[in-house]
Amino acid sequence: MDDTPACCPPVDGTAMSTARAAEVAALLKALADPVRLRLVSLIASTGTGEACVCDLNEAFELTQATVSHHLKVLQTAGVLEREKRGVWAYYRVRPEALAAVADVFSSPALAGVRA
Repeated sequence: MDDTPACCPPVDGTAMSTARAAEVAALLKALADPVRLRLVSLIASTGTGEACVCDLNEAFELTQATVSHHLKVLQTAGVLEREKRGVWAYYRVRPEALAAVADVFSSPALAGVRA
């Protein structure tokens, strides 16, 4: 009989599922661009929780088409919701998307890593 202690505690099965990991990875991939991360930050920081694409274009030294592309990536990934009002599109951050990302970093194992 081997009395050597295990090097690590066993995996307890509370880690996210493969399907959930794929969902969160898609969110992280969409957010892993400085322009997209800034877009989410700008939208989330408005007093109303939403922003018109016309206002978002002014915040960047990018073409309207480039900003629209980034917004589309975020919307497709489920980070943003889009609502058309007349000729303008308004974007809102989906809180459940950001909560899913936050959950990744709220693991008890990471508690000691935070500054």
